Parts: sequence; structure tokens; C-alpha cells
Amino acid sequence: TANGTKEEADPRKRFISATAANYFGLDPAAAPAALRARPELSGFLDDGSEFLLVVQRSGAGLSASNKIETTDSVNNVLVFFKLRPDVITEDNLHSNILVSSMLDSPINSLYQAVRQVFAPVLLKDEKWSKTLDPKLQKLLSELEAGLSTVLRRSDPNCTGAEFTEDDVQAILTPTDEFQFWKECAQRGNKLRDKERASHFKDLFEDLAKHYYNLDSLSLLEVVDLVETTKDTVDNVWRQTEHDPYPQPRMHNLLDVIGSCLGRFVQRKLTTLNLWEDAFHIVKENIKAGILICEQWVSACEYLTGQLWQRYTLHQWKNEKYIPESLIELCKRLDEVLIVRTLHEKLTYFLPSGEQNDLHLAQVFEPFAGLNPVHCNPYTEPLWKAAVSQFERIIAPAEQKMAIKLKKFISEIQDSPQQLLQTFQKYKELIKHPNTSKELLFERETLLARLQDYVKDYQTDFETRCHGVPGDVSGPLSGKNLSEVVNNIVWVRQLEMKVDDAIKLAEALLSDLSGFQTFLRSAGSFLEQLKVYEQEQFDDWSRNIQSEVSNPKSGLCIQANSPVMELDHVFGTLNILYSDRLVTLLREVRQLSALGFVIPAKIQHVANTAQKFSKQAVILKQVAHFYNSIDQQMIESQKPMMLQSALAFEQIIKHSKSGPGGNAQITWDNPRELEAYIQKLQAAAERLSTENRKLRKWHTNFIEKVISLMNIDLLRQQQRWRDGLQELRTGFASLESQEDLQSSAVVGSVPLTC
Repeated sequence: TANGTKEEADPRKRFISATAANYFGLDPAAAPAALRARPELSGFLDDGSEFLLVVQRSGAGLSASNKIETTDSVNNVLVFFKLRPDVITEDNLHSNILVSSMLDSPINSLYQAVRQVFAPVLLKDEKWSKTLDPKLQKLLSELEAGLSTVLRRSDPNCTGAEFTEDDVQAILTPTDEFQFWKECAQRGNKLRDKERASHFKDLFEDLAKHYYNLDSLSLLEVVDLVETTKDTVDNVWRQTEHDPYPQPRMHNLLDVIGSCLGRFVQRKLTTLNLWEDAFHIVKENIKAGILICEQWVSACEYLTGQLWQRYTLHQWKNEKYIPESLIELCKRLDEVLIVRTLHEKLTYFLPSGEQNDLHLAQVFEPFAGLNPVHCNPYTEPLWKAAVSQFERIIAPAEQKMAIKLKKFISEIQDSPQQLLQTFQKYKELIKHPNTSKELLFERETLLARLQDYVKDYQTDFETRCHGVPGDVSGPLSGKNLSEVVNNIVWVRQLEMKVDDAIKLAEALLSDLSGFQTFLRSAGSFLEQLKVYEQEQFDDWSRNIQSEVSNPKSGLCIQANSPVMELDHVFGTLNILYSDRLVTLLREVRQLSALGFVIPAKIQHVANTAQKFSKQAVILKQVAHFYNSIDQQMIESQKPMMLQSALAFEQIIKHSKSGPGGNAQITWDNPRELEAYIQKLQAAAERLSTENRKLRKWHTNFIEKVISLMNIDLLRQQQRWRDGLQELRTGFASLESQEDLQSSAVVGSVPLTC
């Protein structure tokens, strides 16, 4: 008992035991009693040469040791160690003991300490970076990079270069994931694995650059980056060149991307004063932040809940992934925007005198000292309390605003469009309980209007859905859209209008008796639109797959088929790449952008067509030139271009490749095809240039002959001779350049008076 009393009275042991108890979640007054009696603790405190004290959880208490054991235990470890080889006293207790925890593994603990604590201080802090030798700075950077590489290995104890794709403990950011595949591509043992890793590295390459420099981007730039990220992870998941991307790894990647985007939005918005900065600046930035969060949430739900679940070659198993933290952040940002918008609308509607009486200048005081973008269970009660206090402050102003708004709405209720716009504009105000109660009649009028709108949309849809796009009784038509894409885009626009009506009703009218009826009818119509949209796509898929099997459809391009043929009956050059393939490529691209999964058979045809599309476009241009050049020539000049025309035609007729030129040039020989195209283009350019030159001379001669006809031969003989000499010089120039066949043409022109 006496010893126990002495141990409790020892401030050094109290410090160690209380620190350990707090770390392991034990009662500092009771649980560590056994720890204070441990000889290892006394040795650490009283022996200057004992540098280390290791504390671990042991049952309901704590155990101590003077060395770190290498075990497979997953228990957390708390380490006390000395800066100097001294006995610990009350005076040096807080200056000679360092405390560190070790979680998971010593490698991970060291890596995180270097990455999160020491590297930022020693490499970025101006004071310490100046005093640290550049060589040491480089070594510290290399240590951080080396530790991160080790963590990405399959087994910390392995000496080889093996990686496991299921272990994602070291993947904390998107950059970590991109680096993982880069290292796999460099260090893999098997060639096949290295090629696969290299493929993923290449797919991620452009994205990696953006995430590495994420903080240099603006919120609006990251809005675009989210869409690029969605496309990239989709390409990675649906690639078929190599073994598929593991689902646990993709799940983790989607999660760390969401966390990364959320932290980025928080950092950017923290640079603003969300309560005092100009409303339009705050609104623009918060909306961009909300859009980033919403886009990634939507992307994850769509990819893992729809697209990848239907992708049979690599199907997403189990439930869809939803980034909950981004949803919470999005909700908080929306609440901040509502608070600012409420204040803005009130100050807009109320004169300055009333604003002062209602203390609108002090409405943001409840949020003082609270960072609104920090969203977690600990800040949520504080945020709710601040919002509640804010609402109490604005309640009188809100009451006055409701009366003015009621009067304004009564003046425009006969104009449905204006009524809708007003409710949209003041939605944040109107959905507040006090205002909502005051505008009960107006909200019932809005509900009736929304019902009429949806009914009108439905009638219009049912009238047009079976017609031809552009007709009076058909879907509205857009530019450069095939029928299937046009119909789906038309229906999507209707879906957006109905969805907007539902969202407005849910925000403002959910307490009204007719709300559920409206919701059911609008939801039923929305489902009708989605069924029509899917039917359009399914019909297109069936038709295209049927055409692909038909050799005469123009969709059956084969890699080893000839690139062109000469019609000996009509003398026309035909490129064996139909316009239907061009249309199919556009349709596949547009339907994919609209979120449809293209059947593998159609996608294969589109991929083949895409491979040859560039050459096909060039060849079609050459073919058009060949088929129309005779119409561009002046009849009397055709003999003068006979030699160039024959040379061009010889290249067309002898489109052979291989030894001895006995095989036709096909699509699957890109090198020979490219050389042949260049030869064709050169011949076409020579013929075209010659034709342009002769047409120019022809026009020039006409102008000169007309000018000669207007000369008075009696009074202006010298001018006549000069003009005639110019003609002779021009003909002489042509005669020296052209074949003797040109004499048949020039001989018919009178050169003397």
C-alpha cells in the first residue's frame, strides 16, 4: 500500500500512466495502476541509458516493455522515448520525452509521420527549408517516395517486386493509385502483368497530371475535371485488352477521388468569407462546389448502379457505391447558400429603414467562429444551433416579406409562366415555414398550374411520339442528329421539364393535399418517357445488328477488304467505306454520351470503322475530285490536260500492293495505304493545279480579247499592237509548258488584225 501510494504520488508515473490511459480509452484514475508498478516504467524513468518505453493494451489493463517486439499483433502501440540519455525528473519531464503511436505497421507509421509532419515542415516551411541541406531535403523526399512504394507492395516482408491488387491500405489519394500502376509497370515480374499495368497507367496519365496539380485549378475547372474523371474510370473498368480492374480497388478509387474532391471544395471555399463577401461571388463559388459534389455522387451512382451493373464483360457486383461524405458536404453547402440567399432576398425586398428596424445587419452573428464548410458529426449540432438562431432573428423580416410577396403573386397569377418563375426565384424564402403558411392559397394555385403543365407535356408527347422528327405530328428535331438520337434528346428535354416540376413541388408543396396525386401522375409520365427512350435505343440496336449481318447494308467493312473500286461502266471511283458507317460512328458516339451501353457487336463494328475513318475521309475527297474533275475543266482545254489526267487515272487503275503489284491495297495495311493516299493526293493536286492555271489563263485571254475589240484601230494602232503582243507572249509561254496538242486550241484564235 505504501508502495502504491508512492507510485501514485510520483508525477512522472502519473504523466506516463494518464497519457497511456487516455490514448487507450481507459479511466486514467483506475486502469493504469498496474502500469505504474511495472519495473519497465521505473527503468525508463530512472535509468539514463534506457531510452524506450512501449505500452500496449493487455486485457482490461496495460502492459509495458523497453523494446518494440516484431509481432503480427494488430494492437496499437504507444511509444515513449527520450531525446537525451538522462534520468527523467519533474523538470525535464516535458522536455526530454517524446510520445508517438504506432498503428498498423512501423512502415506505415513512419511513412505517415514523414508525409504529414516532417516533410511539410522541413521542405516547405521557409524557416526550416533554408537551414536544411539540399542533399538532406532530397534524401527526405526519396525516403517518403520509397516508403510509399514499399506500402504498395503485396507483403512488407517480400524482397521481390510483387504487388497485390487487393491491398489498398496505402492508397489514400487518387495520385497514390496512379503511382501504384506506374510502379507496377516498371517493377512487375511477368511481361503480361507489366503490359496490363502500363495500359492502366496510360489510361490514367492525363488525369494524373490534373490531380497532381489540383490546388492550382479553379472550382469551375474542377467541374470539368469531374466529367473527365468519370469517363476515365469508365474506360478503365470497361477495357477489354487485359484482365479487368479489380472491384475492391475501383471501390477504393471512387472513394478516395470523392474525398479528394470534397477536401478541394472545402479548401477553396475556406479562402472566402462566406458571410461578408459579395453575394454573387459567394453564390457562384458555392454553386460550383455543390456541382462538383453532385456530379461525382451522380457519376458513382450511375456507373456502379446502372452502367457497370449491366456490363456483362465486367459486371459490378453487390450494391452501388455512394460517396456519403460528399452528400453531407453538398447538403451543408446548400444550407449555407440558402442562408445567404434568404438574407439577399430580404434585403432586396425590404427598404433600408425596415432592414435597420429588423436588425438584418446582425443576422450572421450566430455563425461567428464557425467554419460552415467543416461538416462532421461534431460540428453538426453547432451548425444547427446557429441556423436556428439565425431563423429566429429573421422571423420578423420574413413575415413582412411574405405579405409583400403575397401581394406580388396575386398580381401575376393570371400569367402561368411568370408565376412559375416567381416561385423558382424565391424558392428559398417560400419553403420556410412562416412564409409557406402565409402563401397557402398561392401554393395551391402553383400545384394546379404544375398539374396542367405535366398534363400538357403528356398530351404533346403522346401526339408526337409516333411521328417523324420535324413533322407537325412528330418529335421536335435538332440539327445533325439521326432519328434515334433526335428522339432520345427530345424525350430527355421533356424528362428535364417534368423533373423540374417535381423538384419544385417537393420543395414547396409537399404539405398540400393534392401533392401525392400530382407526384404519382408526374412520376408515371416520367416512367412512360423513360420506357419510350429505352425502346428507341433497343429498336436501333436490333436494326443495326441486323444490318451488320447483311453484306449489302454498307456496315460490313472488313479489315482485309479493298479500299476502293473503279466502276468500268460509269467510269466512277467508289470508296468501299459507306456513308452509313459515318452515320453509325456518330450515333455510337452520341448514344454513348447519353449514357447507353452499346452492344458489343455494334461497338466492334464502330471500333473498326473508327480505325479507318481518317483514311476514308481523304479517299472520299480524292474520289469526289476524280469523279467531278471533267465538269471543272473547260471543254477546249481538256486535251491540254490529257497527260496529267492519264497519269492520275493510271494510279487509280493500278491500286496494287505487294511484290509485283499483284494484290489490291486493303484497309489492314496502314503503311501501304498511307503511301498510296499520298501518291493519289499528289497526282490530284497536280491535275487540280494545272486546271486552275489553265482556267486562269483562259479568263485572262478573254479579258484581253475583249479589251482589243474596244480599241479604235485607226487612232490607237500602237495600243492594239501592245495588246496583241501580250496575247502572243501569253500563248508562247503556254506553248513552251504544254504538250503540242495545245496547238489545236491556240491555232483557232486570230492573232493578227
